[in-house]
Amino acid sequence: MKYLLLLTAFYYNIFFSQFTSIPDPGFENALISYGVDTILDGQVLTQNISGIQFLDVSGFSIGNLTGIEDFASLVYLDCYDNLLTHLNVSSCTNLEWLDCESNSLSSLDVSQNTMLQTLWCYENQLTSLDVSKNTALYWLECSNNQLSSLDLSNNTSLEFLGCGSNKLTS
Repeated sequence: MKYLLLLTAFYYNIFFSQFTSIPDPGFENALISYGVDTILDGQVLTQNISGIQFLDVSGFSIGNLTGIEDFASLVYLDCYDNLLTHLNVSSCTNLEWLDCESNSLSSLDVSQNTMLQTLWCYENQLTSLDVSKNTALYWLECSNNQLSSLDLSNNTSLEFLGCGSNKLTS
């Protein structure tokens, strides 16, 4: 009977456990340091990350946040001071706070983050930033980028704006 229970548990874990691909070793090392992963193998159990609300992976030399899309409950993401060039958090629809400053971002997708209240994306290489659907945005800091225009006409909740050291003409 013990053998049958062990086999059933093994079968369940192999065939029904879903994994999220985490190709960046820096990102996976951060998850290991927080105890949600144990082995540097390019993946993490999705059930271990789907309920995480707060994640700070700053300064882990992360170049790729692939896998962030399975952090379904994420409200707060701090990923500043890394090596990111692209960031898409549009699937993290509960996100209210995003700090991705001091990377090398040339693209940032926050198009589905309608609950986003704080966005700090300064000190990157952004040439465009679409915050038109971020109507709850309260604080936007996008200084030190390459922005030539910034449309804030839909951001009626905006109280704090930092947009200096860009190429803004409109």
